[in-house]
Amino acid sequence: MKRFVQLSCQAMGALAALAAPALAADGEFVNSPSVGAGLILLGAGFGIGKIGASAVESMARQPEASGDIRGSMILSAALIEGVTLLALIVCILAIVLKK
Repeated sequence: MKRFVQLSCQAMGALAALAAPALAADGEFVNSPSVGAGLILLGAGFGIGKIGASAVESMARQPEASGDIRGSMILSAALIEGVTLLALIVCILAIVLKK
């Protein structure tokens, strides 16, 4: 439970730090696609880090299954990176088309 509260506080702090520049001009979003890109990168980094940590822990517990675990980890990380790249392209297009 302590870990959940700690992660929740970190997430709220990150959102507050990212929201301040976005709400700078009269309550309107100044550059919301760039804030979205930042959130995408934070989420992807957190997700891939969680996958890596879980995979290493699983390999330490069952060394004989390390090949299967490694393959699953690489596949999951590749899927996360693919979705992240797609979302970043959408954010970049939104910034370019906004101008």
